[in-house]
Amino acid sequence: MSTKALDGGWGWAIVVASFVAQLLAYGSPQSMGVLYPEWLHAFQESKGMTAWVGSLVAGVGLIASPVCSACVDNFGARPVTVFSGVMVAGGLMLSAFAPNVQFLIFSYGIVVGLGCGLVYAATLTITCQYFDKRRGLALGIVTTGTSVGTFIYATGQTTLILHYGLDGCLLIIGAVSLNLIACAGFMRPLIVPSYYLKQRAALERNTEKQLLEKPQLDDLKVTTGSTVTTPDKSLTVKELLISIDGKDLTLQTEKKAGNLLTGLGIMKIIKKKKQAYSKYVQSICEILQNQAMVAFCIAIFLFSLGAFPPVLFIEDVAQSEGLIEEVSIIPLVSISAIATCVGKLVLGMLVDIKWINSIYLYAFTMFAAAISLLFIPITKTYVGLQILSVVLGFFSGNWSLTSYITTRIVGLEKLTQAHGVLMFFGGFGIMLGPPVVGWFFDWTQSYDLAFYFSGSCVLLGALILSLLSLPCWSRKRADRPDVDYTSNCDQVASVA
Repeated sequence: MSTKALDGGWGWAIVVASFVAQLLAYGSPQSMGVLYPEWLHAFQESKGMTAWVGSLVAGVGLIASPVCSACVDNFGARPVTVFSGVMVAGGLMLSAFAPNVQFLIFSYGIVVGLGCGLVYAATLTITCQYFDKRRGLALGIVTTGTSVGTFIYATGQTTLILHYGLDGCLLIIGAVSLNLIACAGFMRPLIVPSYYLKQRAALERNTEKQLLEKPQLDDLKVTTGSTVTTPDKSLTVKELLISIDGKDLTLQTEKKAGNLLTGLGIMKIIKKKKQAYSKYVQSICEILQNQAMVAFCIAIFLFSLGAFPPVLFIEDVAQSEGLIEEVSIIPLVSISAIATCVGKLVLGMLVDIKWINSIYLYAFTMFAAAISLLFIPITKTYVGLQILSVVLGFFSGNWSLTSYITTRIVGLEKLTQAHGVLMFFGGFGIMLGPPVVGWFFDWTQSYDLAFYFSGSCVLLGALILSLLSLPCWSRKRADRPDVDYTSNCDQVASVA
C-alpha cells in the first residue's frame, strides 16, 4: 500500500469515522458527572471512594498511552479499534451489574478507561497517516468528538436514567458503543502494521522452503513501518523497543545452522534490547534536563489535579448547595463540553499567530481557569455555576496546545518521548484530583475547601510555568526557530 499522505479523498472518511469513534468512546466517561450522584445514592459509599471511578476512567488511558501506541504500531488502527469497542461496550455493560463501588472501579474505571486509551491512539495515528498539509485541521475535527460526545451523552444519560434507571442506561449506552466496530471498518491502513509484515515474511520464507529450517526466526523477525527488504534503515528509539534486528539474527542462523536460540543467540538479543531500553531512558533524562519542559510537566500535573474534578463534581455541587433538586435538562457537564470544544478551536487558531507566545498563552488559560475555580464556592445561584462552567470549559480547551508547546520546547525529533512524559503527568493528576476533592468533602462536609485547593493548585501551576519559562533562564531557547509540523508524519502519529 502507498505510504503517501493523501490530504483528502478517503482521508475525510477516516476523519468522520475517527470523530464518531471518539464520540462513542469518550461520551460516557467525560460526562460521568451525571452518573456520579446516581452511584453515590445507589452504593452509599463515601465521595472520595466513589470518585475513583471517574478519576481512573480518565487517567488510565493517558498513563497507558505508550502501551496503546505500541499496540497500534504493531497491529494497526483497525484491529485495535475493534478490540477497544469490545472493551468499552463490555465495561459499560458490566457496570450495570456492579454490586459495589470496588467492582465499578474495575469495570468502568479500568476496562472502559483502557478501551478509551486504545481508541484515542488508533484514531490519531490513522488520521496522521492520511493527512500532511491539513493534519492540524483533521486532528482538530477528530478531537472535538470527545466534546460533542460529552454534550450528547450528558443529556442522553439523564433522559435514559429517568426512563430506564441507572442499570438500563448503562446497558443501552454499552450497546451503542459497539458501533465502534463499525467505525473500525473505515480505517483502511496506508502503512502495513509490523505484525502483518512479520506474517508476510514468514510466508515468503515458507515458499523458499526455509520455514522448517528456521522456525524461530519467523517468530522473532519484526520490522516496524517499513518492508523487510530494508534492514539497514536507521531505527528510532521507539522502533528499537519493539523490534529485533533481523539481519543479525539471520547471520547467527547461518552460522549455527538452525540452532538460533542457543545461549549466545539469546544473550545477543538480550544485549540489543538492553541497549534499546538504555537509549530510551537516556532520551527521557535528556528531556527532563530541559527547565521549560520540567515546568510544563509540573503545570500539566497541577492543572489536571485541580481543573478535572469540576467535570465530575459540578452537578453534585449544585445539588448539595440546594441550587437545583435534580440534574437539569441541559446539565452543567454539557455546557462545559461545548465551551471546551469552542476553546480548542479558538486557542488553536490563536497559537498560530506569530507574535503570541504559546507557553504564556497556556499559562494565561491556567490563570483564568484558577480564578473560575476559586469563584465556585462563593457562587450561590445556578446561573452563576452555568457561567463558571462556560469559562472553565473554554480555558480547559488548552489541552489542544500540548503537542504544539512540546514541539516548541524539545523539537520534533523528541516529540514522541516528551509527549509521553507529559501524558503520564497529566494522567497522574487526573487520577488523584477527584479522590482528593471527595476526601475534602468527606472531611468538611462541604466543597468549599476542596475547590479552594483545586484553584490554588492551578494558580500555582500557572506561576511556575510563567516564571521558569522566562527568556532570561535560557537565551538559546528564545532563539529556537519555528518547527515545520508537516515534515515527519511518523513522529507526529506516534504521539497518540
